[in-house]
Amino acid sequence: MKKRAITALLAGSVVVLAVAALAGTGSAASAKRSAAGSTCLVTDIGGLNDRSFNQSAYLGLKAAQKTLGIDGRVVTSSSGSDYIPNLLSCVKGGSDLTIGVGFLMADAIAQVAQQFPASKFAIIDYSFADLTGKPANARGILFREQEAGYLAGWLAIQELMSQKKPLVLGAVGGLKIPPVDRYIAGYLAGAKAANPKAKVLYGYSQSFTDQSKCKEIALNQIAQGSRVEFGVAGSCGLGALSAAHDNGLWAIGVDADQSYLGPYMLTSAVKRVDVGVFKTIQSAKNGTFRGYGNTIFSVRAGGVGLGKISPKVPASIIAAEKVLEKKIATGKVRGIPTTVP
Repeated sequence: MKKRAITALLAGSVVVLAVAALAGTGSAASAKRSAAGSTCLVTDIGGLNDRSFNQSAYLGLKAAQKTLGIDGRVVTSSSGSDYIPNLLSCVKGGSDLTIGVGFLMADAIAQVAQQFPASKFAIIDYSFADLTGKPANARGILFREQEAGYLAGWLAIQELMSQKKPLVLGAVGGLKIPPVDRYIAGYLAGAKAANPKAKVLYGYSQSFTDQSKCKEIALNQIAQGSRVEFGVAGSCGLGALSAAHDNGLWAIGVDADQSYLGPYMLTSAVKRVDVGVFKTIQSAKNGTFRGYGNTIFSVRAGGVGLGKISPKVPASIIAAEKVLEKKIATGKVRGIPTTVP
């Protein structure tokens, strides 16, 4: 019996050692991930396939996974009621940094950040100063969309002048919120800077997802003489771009470079959400992340600008646009408005 007991004890020890070895392997992997950091991205209702805002944020997360070795996760939102459950899912799932993609998530971020003061939070397109309760563990990621809009409006009028076409532009926003208005305000100012006689029509679809609503507004603007349509409404904006395509007109994309949609794309007013997400994750990983403030991305910082410009645009206009971009970056162009009339 003593021999059998010793044999059983030895066998049990082997099992314990084997389990410990497996656990050690898992712990090493976990430690590696922990050292790299863990980030959870909560999308707005546009989803990852909006070909614009949310997709760009996701690209920033993927870049951080590849370059920084962080453990990344994405949770998609179908409606506003998903925001708090999704944010809680991130934090309770062990996320070191949770990023909310979009202005509409502000109240949810503020609530969850206050509930979990040991975790880090960031929100795209919302100023920390406006967060309820001003949680010290949260940070705003902002962009000077007005600079990108200005460049797009200026370019559009320059192209129409080169073709001796009516100087009328259209813009379709989603909801009337500050990031959307900054784009449109810049677009208006850029068009007027190119030619004071320029006219800009704009309206709001009250949606970031319903393409038919954006298309209807764009078609109405086209009926009033618009020769270029600017979609500032996430995936809904694709409807405005489609309206331009169907009528043989120019279209301007938003947030991401949407030149891949076809040769009817004049350019895109790009907001490098991917850069904002990547740099925020990088700061969390290297220990420089600080709540209680904002990080602002501009033309000068490489955070906003224009995407690919159609090769049909005269080279002289493209060269002049690059000069204008440098003037904005160096502060020679000031006072670009952030609100629409």
